[in-house]
Amino acid sequence: MLQKGFLAAPSRAGRLCLALARPGRWATSTVRRHRAAEGRQLAAAVTNIYQLERESVSATPSSARKLKDPEPFIAYEIVKGALVRYSDISEGKQPPTAVLVHGILGNRRNMQSFARRLVQGFPQWQVVLVDLRCHGDSAALSAQQQRPHSVESAAADITRLLAALKLFPEVLIGHSFGGKCVLSICQQFSRMAATRLPKPVRAWVLDALPGEVRSGEMGKADRPADLITSLRRTPLPLPSRAALISQLEEQGFSTGVAAWAATNLQPFQGDPGKLTWGFDLEGIHEMYRSYESTQLWEVLSRPLEGLTINFVKAERSTFRWGGGDEHRIRSLGHDVHLLPNSGHWVHTDNPVGLFNILAPSFGGQPDLSVQQASAPHSSGNILSFP
Repeated sequence: MLQKGFLAAPSRAGRLCLALARPGRWATSTVRRHRAAEGRQLAAAVTNIYQLERESVSATPSSARKLKDPEPFIAYEIVKGALVRYSDISEGKQPPTAVLVHGILGNRRNMQSFARRLVQGFPQWQVVLVDLRCHGDSAALSAQQQRPHSVESAAADITRLLAALKLFPEVLIGHSFGGKCVLSICQQFSRMAATRLPKPVRAWVLDALPGEVRSGEMGKADRPADLITSLRRTPLPLPSRAALISQLEEQGFSTGVAAWAATNLQPFQGDPGKLTWGFDLEGIHEMYRSYESTQLWEVLSRPLEGLTINFVKAERSTFRWGGGDEHRIRSLGHDVHLLPNSGHWVHTDNPVGLFNILAPSFGGQPDLSVQQASAPHSSGNILSFP
């Protein structure tokens, strides 16, 4: 089940609101009082860490819940497990929540199939997918968002959205650029919480490093910096997707990357027969420059109490994991997990292997038949760069 949102949270978000938690209908009075008290305590802690005012969500005549804020919220959707969809969630506890963050030049569709795999394996969970600023359905909001477009501001967008939805995630997962966003979210939590989190958080960084990224360390082909430069130089509008694919192939990009880049084209407003970008390319250029330069080693050096940070290294990664960064990560007490039979796009190259690595953070290992039944749908197998 997909629950989608754009600027307004779905009406059921109110039922997820911890601050409005009420005891279950069939519980005994003792259990009801315990659950209500537990919900109020956690709600206070979550509200404090987000620095969220109580009236950040208000009802509208259409019964939808509008997210009030001077800056618009990024687009999102929530993929819910079966036990979340069909259970009473008004007993003072929100469902356990994970957040998946895509990479540069991608969108939330990149993560849909893997999100389905997670909630099919762990049906009591829900997964929040977002379109980062300048990407997907959030691209139309770029002009209204505060600059700069950076790793930090992209992470802040996610934190603000979660605060407005009254959701505090148990698991944060980010791929490449999204991995740095996850680390930046952890950094923002550290600034807000000071000493410890209201409940444990497991952060997963998929095939990304916390320090500077240099294009020369990412292989010779299909470098994201080169692709962004090429796309910025492409005259618009384009006559067809085939024209873009041919152009990129002539410039040395692989057919797969060229075809994937073409999926980001949409009809040109002035001439529906022609195509233009569906994202804010200049904003993405700014974000990628931030990705290259952003340093987040501090998060690993002094993690908050209750925060666990793990890294996943693809066996055929475009990064040079063999250098000092991997040793430094381990020496700071954080694990690096090797994902075999995978290139940089870990969630599509080896989704079962990635699922197995992440599974302990979701409560264990589900039955193998569940893993096989949750094979990714083709609509979700969309590549994304860092």
